[in-house]
Amino acid sequence: MQKKQKEPRHQQSISQRKKKYAAFEGYLFIAPWILGFLFFQIGPMLFSFIMSFTGWKMINVPQFVGLKNYENIFFHDEIFITSIQVTLKYVFFSVTLSLVVSLMLALLLNSKLKGMYLFRTLFYIPSVVSGVALSLVWVWFLNGDFGILNFILSAIGIQGPDWLGDPSYALWSLIMMSVFGVGGTMVIFLAGLQNIPQYLYESAMIDGANGFQKFYKVTLPILSPTILFNMITMIIGAFRTFTQVYIITDGSGGPLNATMLYALYLYKKAFKYMEMGYASALAWILFAIILVLTLIIFKFSKYWVYYEAEQEKR
Repeated sequence: MQKKQKEPRHQQSISQRKKKYAAFEGYLFIAPWILGFLFFQIGPMLFSFIMSFTGWKMINVPQFVGLKNYENIFFHDEIFITSIQVTLKYVFFSVTLSLVVSLMLALLLNSKLKGMYLFRTLFYIPSVVSGVALSLVWVWFLNGDFGILNFILSAIGIQGPDWLGDPSYALWSLIMMSVFGVGGTMVIFLAGLQNIPQYLYESAMIDGANGFQKFYKVTLPILSPTILFNMITMIIGAFRTFTQVYIITDGSGGPLNATMLYALYLYKKAFKYMEMGYASALAWILFAIILVLTLIIFKFSKYWVYYEAEQEKR
């Protein structure tokens, strides 16, 4: 066999220069994003981490206090414990109910009936409405004196409670608000459902599977990666919930701290009491909680999430 002739050196150098120029162009185009990420993401995170070890209160020079902020948070701050309890309850119920409701809606809307696009749009719209505007509508809807919900209940002989003023109902009202905005999650589930091959359902039907068995044996396993994705994003979003609770409680977290979500407490420490060092420590604790919880979910996801490519390799 004849050996392949090597390219002349000048041609190799031209080719290398073209590759380097192409790489330079690529880096040049992504440079604004990299700079923005460094200055507006990494920079503030590092600054916040450093400030979490100081006693900075905006009006004074930051003074290094070591782990004192973290010690006060874990051992001397009762509202912190309350906010953790309220937030965990909110995250669990809002995420669970939102996942179930959004999946049910996606199943109902995953059909080719006439007018289905209209219903999909109607269910999706609340998820793109401004959080402030939507919260104000809910304040009016749940008002204990002249709200629409209590008006409807009174029409059928039921005395409605003060949804936002009663500690027993305030958090549940907030959870109900979160479930109302599942349009985005519903669309993701709908996309996942439409990507499930129809021959799987046909095979299950030939094997004598009923509707529930097809859902349990076919739909859920194939949809499990989508469920995992929605679960993670919704958990992160639930931990960071701020706008709704700030609007409906006027920033108080009441009544009696019944809706004192973690993000609201962090905000009050930072911008109401100006304790920036303390608030920075709270922010890093929230980051650690979300990170650990996410890693745990990913760790156990291998027992219930089905990846078709991995199954084929086995």
